[in-house]
Amino acid sequence: MTICLRILVLSFFLVSFTLACGPGRGYGRRRPLKKLPPLAYKQFIPNVAEKTLGASGRYEGKITKNSERYKELTPNYNPDIIFKDEENTGADRLMTQRCKDKLNSLAISVMNQWPGVKLRVTEGWDEDGHHSEESLHYEGRAVDITTSDRDRSKYGMLARLAVEAGFDWVYYESKAHIHCSVKAENSVAAKSGGCFPGDATVTLENGVTKMIKDLNPGDRILAADEEGKLVYSDFIMFLDKEEKSKKIFHVIETKEPKRRIPLTTAHLLFLSSNSTNNEEPFQATFASNVAPGQIIYISERDKNQLQAVTVERVYLKEYIGAYAPLTTQGTVLINGVFA
Repeated sequence: MTICLRILVLSFFLVSFTLACGPGRGYGRRRPLKKLPPLAYKQFIPNVAEKTLGASGRYEGKITKNSERYKELTPNYNPDIIFKDEENTGADRLMTQRCKDKLNSLAISVMNQWPGVKLRVTEGWDEDGHHSEESLHYEGRAVDITTSDRDRSKYGMLARLAVEAGFDWVYYESKAHIHCSVKAENSVAAKSGGCFPGDATVTLENGVTKMIKDLNPGDRILAADEEGKLVYSDFIMFLDKEEKSKKIFHVIETKEPKRRIPLTTAHLLFLSSNSTNNEEPFQATFASNVAPGQIIYISERDKNQLQAVTVERVYLKEYIGAYAPLTTQGTVLINGVFA
């Protein structure tokens, strides 16, 4: 009897514990409860604008019932989710596959966090123009959510659970709901994710360097804000993690000073077109698009700011392990390079 029980428990963990570098289907996967800090009112994660590459990406145009892209939307009939559907058209059930996957994963987390409570969707795809111009609701890439009991004291934690479920941008937008959105289905980042090898390093607040694979939630690591000021930001979680897989990384190498950062194809790197102007707005691009001669940013020694440096060469190299760390700021400096 004891042997059978052990086999059953082992089988459960082998089936449940599935991690991948890149977005995966979350529906039906139970996650162990852990202590998580709720989001504060008006806080959003990552700490960048919703329609930037570092979050859910650009607006791609309104989807209507008569448009070719209408076929991109899929209905969500998950019985563990309550849809308000005030229009009584079923529109709130329509969403992209990526949004559906994240929502189904969140529904499981909500039931685990608060037994007897379900996830509730108040707004999904908008076919009537009720949202602001270029809202991702028009593409089925955004949902507004509450808990079924409408207990507003739960909404901060609900937002945190949405981050954990893998939504690309989560905003404690209103005291009445949480806003969540995802990348477009055709986005390179949505399809393949973005990661660093496990032996890449970050800098902790105490000045010590640490390998990404050894990060723990709550570690404060070096990042940069939208103005290029160096800040320390809380490491929240790994969006994706593969400890033993072999992957090909783009290695971006600079000169004067020499820095080297390996990233997967879809990871973002921040560029500038002018090395003499550190205040110029950053331009985010995928690692696969970076070329010698372009300008990237590194942490400047003994100064609380980024330094613009020139990319000397770009090459491919295989590494073992792939990790996608998420910080509250939404950025991170890997091997001293702003990404």
